[in-house]
Amino acid sequence: MHKKILIVLFGLFFVGLFTGHVLQFYTLPLIKRLELTAYDTRLQYTAPYTTDSRVAIIDIDENSLREKEFGGEGRWPWPRDRLAKLIDQLITRYDVSLVALDILLAERDESSGINTLEFLAANTLRNDNAFQASLAQLRPILDHDTTLSNVLRKGQVVLGYSFFNDPASIEHTAGALPSPVLIKDSFATPPQAHSYNSAIGILPKLQQAAASAGHLNPIRDIDGVTRRVALLVEHAGGYYESLSLAVVRQLTGETQLKVAMVDYASGQQAEFIQVGDIQVPVDAQLNTLIPYRGNAKSFAYYSALDVISGSIPLDALKNRIVLIGTSAHGLSDMHATPLNPVYPGVEIHANLITGMLDGKVPHQPSYLIGAELIQLVILGLLLSIALPKMRPVSGIALTTACLIAVIIINMIIYQQLQLAMPLATTLACLTCIFICNMAYGFFIESRGARQIANLFGQYVPPELVEQMAKEPSHYSMAPLARELTVLFSDVRDFTHISESLAPQDLAKYINEYLTGMSLIIREGHHGTLDKYIGDAIMAFWGAPVTDTQHARNAVNAALKMQAATITISEKVKQLGWPPFKIGIGINTGIMRVGDMGSQIRRAYTVMGDAVNLSSRLEGLTKTYGVGILIGEQTRIQVPEIICREVDKVRVKGKDQPIAIFEPIANEISVEQTNLLTQWHAALQSYRLQEWDKSQRILEELLILDTDTKLYAYYLDRIAVYRIKPPPIDWDGVTKFETK
Repeated sequence: MHKKILIVLFGLFFVGLFTGHVLQFYTLPLIKRLELTAYDTRLQYTAPYTTDSRVAIIDIDENSLREKEFGGEGRWPWPRDRLAKLIDQLITRYDVSLVALDILLAERDESSGINTLEFLAANTLRNDNAFQASLAQLRPILDHDTTLSNVLRKGQVVLGYSFFNDPASIEHTAGALPSPVLIKDSFATPPQAHSYNSAIGILPKLQQAAASAGHLNPIRDIDGVTRRVALLVEHAGGYYESLSLAVVRQLTGETQLKVAMVDYASGQQAEFIQVGDIQVPVDAQLNTLIPYRGNAKSFAYYSALDVISGSIPLDALKNRIVLIGTSAHGLSDMHATPLNPVYPGVEIHANLITGMLDGKVPHQPSYLIGAELIQLVILGLLLSIALPKMRPVSGIALTTACLIAVIIINMIIYQQLQLAMPLATTLACLTCIFICNMAYGFFIESRGARQIANLFGQYVPPELVEQMAKEPSHYSMAPLARELTVLFSDVRDFTHISESLAPQDLAKYINEYLTGMSLIIREGHHGTLDKYIGDAIMAFWGAPVTDTQHARNAVNAALKMQAATITISEKVKQLGWPPFKIGIGINTGIMRVGDMGSQIRRAYTVMGDAVNLSSRLEGLTKTYGVGILIGEQTRIQVPEIICREVDKVRVKGKDQPIAIFEPIANEISVEQTNLLTQWHAALQSYRLQEWDKSQRILEELLILDTDTKLYAYYLDRIAVYRIKPPPIDWDGVTKFETK
């Protein structure tokens, strides 16, 4: 019981550890990274992987940046008049609904040389009236910023700007920023947001001409992957919107937005941003998750060069939201995302714009902490208490079911409710509890398995040791009474063989034999190897692992041993050594089995009258000239094996006669069947003292089957009984007075 309490406490420890992480008392860095990976995996499996025709990407690609003599518009940065032509084409020729630029336009365009001319007009050529007049005529043409600003006023154009934090904490801004959409001081409890002290703004002339503007700042998680966008950031006491939010606000015509705050135990937190009828969920720092549609190119791409040249069909971009970005080398704004390690930044804005318009932006509200905590505690306690009481297979099934249930519920909540409920913490907690239980059980069971292996490994085959190790408490070496089958085998004339071989050759000779026979007994037929007695082998079946087929396995092993003897004999004959011939005795009965012996030496063995009879049967194989003899009880349990009844005997120390049999095979030929039928007829005549009939049949058998010495043995008996007939009460049983 104390062992179960200990493993339960381990489980409760993990529940408490992960609960602290959920409640944000501390952060487990590995779990935080796993949570990001779990979110990415969920997104990969649930993304629609479809294209959205509402948005088009105008790509400043490699073709667009070729030199003019090669058909391009020249290298970046382009003169503003060229950018003006691109936007003018989109507004006037292609009639797009809105243009948004994922490009910074913070400085004046000096590509036309107007700055140099202005310097000359103010200094060296200030009195040159002709020059001054010419400059006045050229100024509208050479002032590309003015050209671009005039184009911006033709349609709905949203520009971009960027924030950063100066390491020296010096606030400075290049260009101009639009007015903040919200003022921090207007909130009783200002919402938290990413705060920046510096900005790269927009050229004032362009900023005033544009319909709106939004920041382009990416939010990268600790692994460098972009999963969120800060819809609002704080700078100099004001909140500034992202490019995607500015686009949506421009499309809806809403001039105002609202941050909805919700009361939690820890204080007020932002829940969503309201833009007209659109609610965009945000986290406590006003970030929103990006609803990626799929891999890169989830939106139609058109080369900026083709737009400028007007080669795109007129209806290709009509009424579309158009985002201008770049994929050219050296200019590409690429990000690592959950779906692609290299993903165009302009598509991040596109995904968020369409997600907000569709009302399909994933949300991680603060109340999900409570839901995650309830899930974690309930399932964690369930496994902590249940697993120590369960078998490994049941424990695996329960843990797997809990893990699958958590994943399925999480996926349903994500797809149906757009709630990105944390997943990794619960999965990690349940996995740790499971591993702890399995590891604890493994070490306890492996200790039992090692004990089983130490106790029984030298006796039984490895597969039985493995079976025993699964439930070591069910096995011991304590003596018990059980029906078993025991086998004795012995090499014929081994004394003569040993005298004819050198000691080294004798060792190799007997090792070859004992190894081959032992492998058949153990690995081939799951027997328990008891001992070697010189050249003799003792084995038994039915213990320590219960074997309902113990008699059958023993007889089949004996048949295989006799067959293997021929193979081994051929091998040793090539070395000039004498061949093997063995006798095997098998008997089945109630025996005592267990750890027996003295204080000096003990062994796992069997004892009893049934064991002794098996040894007697092995000795009788030489008398009858057969390879195997089995007792009557063994014969009863192997009815499918074809046997030849050899005799009925009364061994020394026993009054009750028993029938003994020679197993032949599981299948025999028609000729062998006829011989067996004739033999049993001869044996029947012999027991009826019909000497002439029995002798005639035996002589016929001896002619047909000269290798079977049993026929000659009975012919000799009949010859003796003709001279000295058996007593009147003779029952056909042969009595042996010696062991």
